[in-house]
Amino acid sequence: MTMRQRVLADGTAVSALCLGAMFFGTRTDEATSFAILDRFVEAGGTLIDTADNYAFWIEGGAGGESEAVLGRWLASRNTRDQVKLSSKVGAQPTIPGTSWVESGEGLSPQAIRAAIEGSLRRLGTDRLEVYWAHIEDRSVPLEDTVDAFAALTEEGKVGVLGASNHAIWQVERARALARAQGRAGYTCLQLRHSYLRPRFDIHLDDHGHGDVTAEVLDYVRTEPDMSLWAYSPLLTGAYTRADKPLSDRYDHPGTPRRLAVLREVADELGATPIQVVLAWLMDGEPPIIPVAGVSSVEQLDELLGAMELKLDDELRQRMDEAG
Repeated sequence: MTMRQRVLADGTAVSALCLGAMFFGTRTDEATSFAILDRFVEAGGTLIDTADNYAFWIEGGAGGESEAVLGRWLASRNTRDQVKLSSKVGAQPTIPGTSWVESGEGLSPQAIRAAIEGSLRRLGTDRLEVYWAHIEDRSVPLEDTVDAFAALTEEGKVGVLGASNHAIWQVERARALARAQGRAGYTCLQLRHSYLRPRFDIHLDDHGHGDVTAEVLDYVRTEPDMSLWAYSPLLTGAYTRADKPLSDRYDHPGTPRRLAVLREVADELGATPIQVVLAWLMDGEPPIIPVAGVSSVEQLDELLGAMELKLDDELRQRMDEAG
């Protein structure tokens, strides 16, 4: 198996598939987390995504568990030079028992500085390859947030910067501020995206999640230094698991048509629908880095099978035009 590669704005090569570590240390115990990480690296995977608040909402969780497990794995396997670490700041509650909406740390310079030091300590490293603004914080002047993130790159604590769950106009405004000063700005964008299309008139209750839209795709295509990452690319198992129904956001006439074409293509390729979805994302224009989480090595092996898939022009056109 050959792991596909992507290159970030600073020239850093990363695996085209990103392993999401959200539930490591909470829903996924440490031994299983270690086994998944071992298999990912063995297969040529290099890119691992986490956040300082993963996973505070799980019973027994307070935030920081995922980073701490990753840190222990890195130390025990001596693999720091083999992997590229991606983490986030902004959505860790500052008051136990509350949500990030109620008491999130936000994106003030003070919050960013405290968060990066905490993440580096838990991960047992002195640098992150990618650091994200996890959510918007419009209570802080954008200039202050831009300055704080740029300073981290100048100090060598961070490689490239990203914005997750941000409106695209906010991203462009922040990039323009950074450009005007000749400093590092956001070059990665992380939003929810998958093959099925949601209804944008139905909003989730968490207030902080954003979706890839036609405007986002157009923006990334015209900005050569930008990379687009997609979280929840497999819709938490809804493509294949009867116990994981699609949300109301996918209750529209286009969904059955796209599902039918997805299954047809999977059958023709001798692949699973999940593998086809990942290949569709990775082979698109622009190419997208899927951030996919698993809870077992067996699930990871299915994802890794997508590395072998290549959608020809006819298959891709059929998928794109469905629904």
